[in-house]
Amino acid sequence: MRVVTYVILIFKTNETMLEISNNVTLAEWEIELNAIRSQGSGGQRVNKVATAIHLRFDIKRSSLPSIYKERLLALSDSRITSDGIIIIKSQSHRTQEMNRQDALERLKALILLAMVVQKKRKATKPTRGSVKRRLETKANRKSVKQARQKVKF
Repeated sequence: MRVVTYVILIFKTNETMLEISNNVTLAEWEIELNAIRSQGSGGQRVNKVATAIHLRFDIKRSSLPSIYKERLLALSDSRITSDGIIIIKSQSHRTQEMNRQDALERLKALILLAMVVQKKRKATKPTRGSVKRRLETKANRKSVKQARQKVKF
């Protein structure tokens, strides 16, 4: 009788990726997360535990497609520096993990916001009826204001 032993090696990488869309994902090395102490008043543990998260994401150095990079750099958002670095601070939750998830979701929302294309506005003319009503209203206001003036002899 022969015993066959199979050894299956499973390599699990720590590279958690942030999925932006079906085709676009961000690797862990692209996002810098630092734990810092939260601001504001707190309890006994406020000076001991670093629960807030400071996220930094370099747009120019990232593996995002060029259209994403162009639109992100064109955004006028206070979270994007002139060097093209997105800085997000999350401190609304009590745990570091929840603040980390919140910061990553806010980064994803900012990137998706940059990809939204505004609809072009079509120039329209006011209708003939609306022009007529506007002019009649102006004439009525004119007569009301003239009636309030002093009488000229």
